[in-house]
Amino acid sequence: MALMAEKHRQILDAAVAVFQDLGYASTSMDCIAARANVSKRTVYNHFENKEALFHAILDRMAEQANPALDITYDPARPIREQLVELGWGEGKLLTSPAFMGLARLVVGEIIRDPVLAGNMNSKLDKVPVFQKFMVAASADGAIVTPDPNVSGEQFLGLIKSRAFWPFIFSGQAVTEDQMERVVQETVDFFLKSHGQ
Repeated sequence: MALMAEKHRQILDAAVAVFQDLGYASTSMDCIAARANVSKRTVYNHFENKEALFHAILDRMAEQANPALDITYDPARPIREQLVELGWGEGKLLTSPAFMGLARLVVGEIIRDPVLAGNMNSKLDKVPVFQKFMVAASADGAIVTPDPNVSGEQFLGLIKSRAFWPFIFSGQAVTEDQMERVVQETVDFFLKSHGQ
């Protein structure tokens, strides 16, 4: 069982590398097998086809993103401290070269395939987490906003506009120091607009 799981991971790692090098359309199961140093039959034993492999990559991204989904508003804690934590919930992903490599690959493919875009969005959409946080913070009076759902989108958008999109095209990940600055400045800006 452990050997099978290791082969699965090995093939998936190889697929990520080949997709990044060649793009989805130019990648073949033969290329993936060669990069993984396994037979083509072994690849097909684990994944039905190239599309299934790509969906497994999306699942891997979703698994990495899941810890950010655990953040909830706590009325007993200072709002600034919690907003910094919320920002870093996203920031931990954006400072991960592995996650950003996957994100860069997937962003390229969702332009090509709207169905894939919908699938990715359903697995990786963290906007509801930010909205739920803002709804609770607003109800508690910790922030002032006419629409906490929009405020949740705005907060996440401020983080991504400086720490995701500029880096996705370069193939790099934001550094922890850069991310700290982005988070602190986002929280400052947000509280100027929405604080008490």
